[in-house]
Amino acid sequence: MSQPRIHPTAVVDPAAAVAEDVQIGPYAIVDAAVELARGCIIGPHAVLRGPTRIGAGTRVYQFASVGEEPQDKKYAGEATSLVIGARNVIRECATIHRGTVQDNRETRIGDDNLFMAYTHVAHDCVIGNHVIMANAASLGGHVQVQDWAILGGFCIVHQFCRIGAHSFSAMGSVVTKDVPPYLTIGGHPAQPRGINAEGLRRRAFSAAAIAALRRAYRLLYLGNLKLVDAVEQIRVLADAHPELMPLADFVADSTRSIVR
Repeated sequence: MSQPRIHPTAVVDPAAAVAEDVQIGPYAIVDAAVELARGCIIGPHAVLRGPTRIGAGTRVYQFASVGEEPQDKKYAGEATSLVIGARNVIRECATIHRGTVQDNRETRIGDDNLFMAYTHVAHDCVIGNHVIMANAASLGGHVQVQDWAILGGFCIVHQFCRIGAHSFSAMGSVVTKDVPPYLTIGGHPAQPRGINAEGLRRRAFSAAAIAALRRAYRLLYLGNLKLVDAVEQIRVLADAHPELMPLADFVADSTRSIVR
C-alpha cells in the first residue's frame, strides 16, 4: 500500500482523512474536516476547507479554493458541507463553497466534471455529471445543473435557476430563468437559439431523436402555444421518442419559467 505524497511545506491537519496515492503540493492547506479519496491530486497553494468530501481521482489545481464558507450574509457558522464526486477537474483559482441551512446544508457535485479557471460554484448548488464550466462561468446560490450541460466562458447564472441536461449556454450568457434540456441559449438576457444539435450528435443521439427535438423546440418556442399546451403536445411526441420526456417534465416543473 503506497502512502500519500505530501510536500513538506503543505499544511495538512492530522485529522484530515487522506487516502493512499493522494498527492498534495507545496503550500497547500487541507483542513481537519476534509476527506480525500484515492488518487486525488491537490496542487500548490490550493486551500481545502471542510466539511468537504472529494471523490477518487479528482484533481484540484493551484490556488483553487474548495469548501470555503458560503458567501451568504445569513450564514452564521452552521455545520454545512461540500460533496464532490470522482474524477473531477478543478482548475486554477476556481471557488466552490459549502451549503447553507436555508437549503439542504450541502453543495453537491457529481462525477467527471470540468471547472475551468476562475469558475465559481456558490452555496447549495447541485451539479450532475459530465458538466463543463468554461473560464469565469459563475453560478449563484441554489442553482441546479443537470448532466452534460456546458456553460461558456463568463456565463452568469442567477440563483435558484435550473440548467437542463445537454444544454449549451453561450459565452457571456446572463441566465435569469430556467434553461430547458437540449437547448442552446445566448445573450443578455439569455434567449433560446435552437437545440444543441452538435452536442447531441457527439453524444450519439440518433438523427430521428434530434429531428424530434427540433419539432419539440418549434412547439415550445415557435408554435404560439401556451406552455401547458406545448408540454402536452411534446408528451404525445415522447411516446415515439422518449428523449423528449425530460424536456416536457422540466418545463412542466419550472417555477421560475423558462428562457423565452
